Amino acid sequence: MTEKPDHPASYREPRQARSAATLARVLRAAEEIASSSGLEEMTIAGVAERAGVSVGTIYRRFEDKEHLITALSERMLEQREEYVAERLRMAEASLSGVMDAYAHALMESFADSSRLFPELLRARGARSLDRGARTITEIHRLLLEAAAPYTDQIRRSPPQTALDTAARAILGACFHDSVRPDPVTGEAAVRRYADELSDMAIAYLLTPDRRRATPA
Repeated sequence: MTEKPDHPASYREPRQARSAATLARVLRAAEEIASSSGLEEMTIAGVAERAGVSVGTIYRRFEDKEHLITALSERMLEQREEYVAERLRMAEASLSGVMDAYAHALMESFADSSRLFPELLRARGARSLDRGARTITEIHRLLLEAAAPYTDQIRRSPPQTALDTAARAILGACFHDSVRPDPVTGEAAVRRYADELSDMAIAYLLTPDRRRATPA
């Protein structure tokens, strides 16, 4: 990643493997509860019970529920960045392979978090929006980097601008689906929608610009 955000003052990174494992269980439990019931219904006691730890264990790491939500946001965004990066590293060595990997990674990431991303953004306000913007910037950078060796296949001009537009369109479509009242659900439907987004992007990139000015 290009930039590592600072954790809140009350958030202390574990130094031992055992503490790190406990923290991972706590954050996973918080994500599960928030995803199924919403942030309002998530409580420290409920998270402790789900994670199999004491309430005191959580309060030794976080001052209150707000700091737990901040850490949860950070964890989810970092995981999504890492997941997209890994999928792009494994992509078929072609422009279509990169766009396929990008579309599927984004759709799977948004589908996995259900409605939680939009709720986290609303709950955390400007700070969360700023951190979310950094994740979007990083994901966008990863796509441009992965597609760089294949820009000579792009028939629109200039190629970098076209690639930027296609990347933004896929990201926007995935985010829009996540906030709709009727998002795409189910593994097969998510995969099909990602295929459609990738096909649309490739068709755009491989089609010459019909508005390109002709010599006088």
